[in-house]
Amino acid sequence: MDHRDDLDHRILSALRALGADPRVGGAARALSRAGEHGALWVAAGLAGAAVDGARRDAWLRGTALTVGAHVVSMGVKRVVRRPRPAHVEPLVRAVGRHSFPSSHATSAAAAAVAYGTLGAYAVPPLAAAMCLSRLVVGVHYPSDVAAGAALGALTARLGARWMTRGAHD
Repeated sequence: MDHRDDLDHRILSALRALGADPRVGGAARALSRAGEHGALWVAAGLAGAAVDGARRDAWLRGTALTVGAHVVSMGVKRVVRRPRPAHVEPLVRAVGRHSFPSSHATSAAAAAVAYGTLGAYAVPPLAAAMCLSRLVVGVHYPSDVAAGAALGALTARLGARWMTRGAHD
C-alpha cells in the first residue's frame, strides 16, 4: 500500500466512524438512498423545469447533463474496476462492486454546477453533503468521491453553454 492509499484508508475510516452516531448515520443513509442512480438530481431538475417555465429547456438540458455525467461515471467504473473499501463495515448496500469513481458524487456535482447556474443555490451544499455521505456510509474512498465530483463538475461545465442556450433570466 502506498502513501496515497494509506491516506485514503485513514480518511475513510475517520469519516465512517462518524456514522456510529445514529443521526449522522441515518442522514448519510437517507442521502445515499436518495442519490441512487442520480434520482434526487433528476427529480430536482424536472421540478425546476415544471416551476420555471421561462427556463424549462435549460432545466431539462441541465438534467440531461446530470444523467449523462452519471452514465459516463458508470462506464469509467467498468474500466477501472476498483473494489469497494473492505476495511470498514458499510452502512448501506452498494448497488455495484466497483468504487471508482463515485457515481453519486458525479451526479451530485453535475447537478450542483448545472442547477447552480440556474440559481438553485440550495443544490451545491446538498450535493456536498451527498458526496460526504458516501464516505460516512463507508462505500467509497475519498479519492473515488473527489474523482466523481470532478467528473460531474467538468461535464456540467462543458455543457453549460448548451444548457443555457436560449434561456431567459
